[in-house]
Amino acid sequence: YLATYTFTGSGSFRDVAINIKRPTYRKPFLGGFKNRITGMEFHNAGSQTIPQKRPDKGIEIFCRETQTVFEKNKPQQTANTTSTQMTKVGLYVSNRTDKLISPRKYFTAEEYHKRRLKAVMHQVLDCFLLSWVLLLHSCFGTITLRVIIQECWKFWIFCKVSKSAEKPRTVTKYAKENTTQNFTEYILYKKLQIFISVVWRQEETERINRTLTGAKRKAALCELLEQEAQVIACIGRHKLNGDEENRHKAILHFLNKCAQPKRWRAYDGKITEMDTPYILRSRELLEIYCSISRNGIPKDERIDALLTLRRTVAEQECKLTQEIIELIDREFDLISREVKECNLQGLRKRICTLFLQYIKTPEFNPEVTRILKVPPDPLMLYKNINFCHSCENYLPSSQFPIPANSRTIGRCHLCCKLDNEARQRQVFFKYKLILKNLRKSEADYEDDAKIVFFVQYQDLQYMIDNIWGCQSALSACSDLYDLVMVRWDKQQEWSPWNTILLTKDEADAHLKLCSLQKAYEETFIHRIKHKHIQAKTYFAQIPVMASFLHRSDNQVKAN
Repeated sequence: YLATYTFTGSGSFRDVAINIKRPTYRKPFLGGFKNRITGMEFHNAGSQTIPQKRPDKGIEIFCRETQTVFEKNKPQQTANTTSTQMTKVGLYVSNRTDKLISPRKYFTAEEYHKRRLKAVMHQVLDCFLLSWVLLLHSCFGTITLRVIIQECWKFWIFCKVSKSAEKPRTVTKYAKENTTQNFTEYILYKKLQIFISVVWRQEETERINRTLTGAKRKAALCELLEQEAQVIACIGRHKLNGDEENRHKAILHFLNKCAQPKRWRAYDGKITEMDTPYILRSRELLEIYCSISRNGIPKDERIDALLTLRRTVAEQECKLTQEIIELIDREFDLISREVKECNLQGLRKRICTLFLQYIKTPEFNPEVTRILKVPPDPLMLYKNINFCHSCENYLPSSQFPIPANSRTIGRCHLCCKLDNEARQRQVFFKYKLILKNLRKSEADYEDDAKIVFFVQYQDLQYMIDNIWGCQSALSACSDLYDLVMVRWDKQQEWSPWNTILLTKDEADAHLKLCSLQKAYEETFIHRIKHKHIQAKTYFAQIPVMASFLHRSDNQVKAN
């Protein structure tokens, strides 16, 4: 389309080509006017021309985060207008209670957060130390409390300046957990033996030998022995409380495991759950057990729980159910006579014990058969049964510690543990930690290593203490928290004659070596080989057992 325009500035004419776009859609009316006489519509210029684009500044103006943010309105002005009365002409305000406040040292937000983190760490450590001090205070009184607090402070400094993060984490873990093994081995025998049996008993013995003689000295030593016996008795009471709590937790875990529904993953990734009639039965028994084992409930709730239990066990007739019903009737009678609850604890505990036996019976709770360790066939109980000459009980072979060089079966785990508590009070959790890390590293090789699973923590303790001198072969580091056992030749399976005791950093560097002869000197290699010969002589039965296992594996692969 051509249009002619007259430019009045120069008085000449000029032809200008104007491109008119005709869109296929009807443009919206954005304003203008209409001539009433001719009916012609005149639109505004904004609807006729494309708006000019703004230059791009290189900054993202519209984004999803700014458009979806939640707005918050927080007024800065206080709700009530406040003011302070000052002294002026005609009014005197006393300044006797005024305080002169001077500004303190300025610190940044980073310094503030560091200070908060340090305070929290100190609070956690102080919490565990305070609980331990109170335990000792209940055992001894105020006589040796000052010595105990000093030793606690030394131990706290040791945890603070320790370069290894494993030590404070292990201390916190064993202090927080209330399991029997951790409570016994770590809290009791580790710290009490060091800070009480060693420090306190030695100081008292030296004081008695220095100040007393004759019969007075013997009497003081006897009194010291009685105090130590009281400490051991106090430790035993705390241990019994922990055992009772752990037993109750184990029972609830067992019952919850029976009442869990069957789960499987479908083709679309969703989890499907299904309750069988046996699972519903287990869940019902779990609810009844929780209701009758709860303490401090009102009398009417207790009666309802006992009635529910009576109706449940009355469905089957046997000697066990009859005994439970008799005990329930006896408690009903005692409750009606207004007997105190403290006198009913023994009866209620007996009802819970018999009902737990009822739950573990497969005839009454079929779901329990897949969880119980007792085989359904009684003839299977006669296999792998051994006699403990210490406690004179017949126990399965899994209840006996069998070192790699043993020729006979000795005492069971319980008797060994009791003997350790009474005599030596040794701590084995460090060796157990090293053995656990060793088995994990051997499993990562995926070369069917078997010898490492023969070795028990007693064998590892002998190797570390007697053969390797309880120190690293390279740096002579004697910190068992930082020591690990790795393969001497990483191409061969781990064994007592193919191992080396190193720190964690040294072990990582050792496993990266390609040639041991080029990396180590001849004297060092000869010293390691000598230790391997000692270990192979002590563990002479392991090669025979290993060859038998490898031969059986080869037969399986051939078949």
